[in-house]
Amino acid sequence: MTTSNSPKKTKPPATSGFGFLPEESQHHFLVTIPAKKDGHVLISEHHTWDDADARRELSFALGKEDDKLRVSMARDKWDGIADAVRKEFNERLKRNGIKTGAWKRGRVAVSRLFGKELVLLAWAIEDADPALIPTAVRNWLGLAPEERWWLYTMTAAATGHATAGRNKGWRKAVRFALTENPISEEVEVDRGDLETFDLFFGVSEEEAKWGSSKPKGRKK
Repeated sequence: MTTSNSPKKTKPPATSGFGFLPEESQHHFLVTIPAKKDGHVLISEHHTWDDADARRELSFALGKEDDKLRVSMARDKWDGIADAVRKEFNERLKRNGIKTGAWKRGRVAVSRLFGKELVLLAWAIEDADPALIPTAVRNWLGLAPEERWWLYTMTAAATGHATAGRNKGWRKAVRFALTENPISEEVEVDRGDLETFDLFFGVSEEEAKWGSSKPKGRKK
């Protein structure tokens, strides 16, 4: 009788949506996509997870999630970024051997780090001319994940609520930076600031896994 020495293939973790694994961290984002094209797409941030759909629906219906709302944007603007974000996230999920995700009607869970990156791009285009959306997407792709996390953290701290923080301070600056400047050539996030961010907030194994040492598309 012969035995095979080939290693057994391990199954990818049973994630939900885009890389969300409640067993590792319950901190996640939810993207709520309406059935109607004239509806608004909502993105909210959550620190706990209830795997019962009915209870989540009730919580939203009662307005208990309002304080966690980060983005409320027109469906046509969401459609302008959805495909590019899906491709970016799925490329990284594949590299880490994790099941890819898809946008669908209803609520889609997004992992904590992906959620920060998504919200940053949504903030950039929520009040921008639709013609500038492709520029914002290119500039967002030109940032390293760590830079997106840093910009999200700084913006969320001051103007993170979907409506109360709209078009103010950091939120407004993010829109101008991503829609009006070619980041790959002009706009640089100070690496010293990123090091400060690492020291203050700490870099977990998860962040090291999903981050990169060098921004993509950045000219030397």
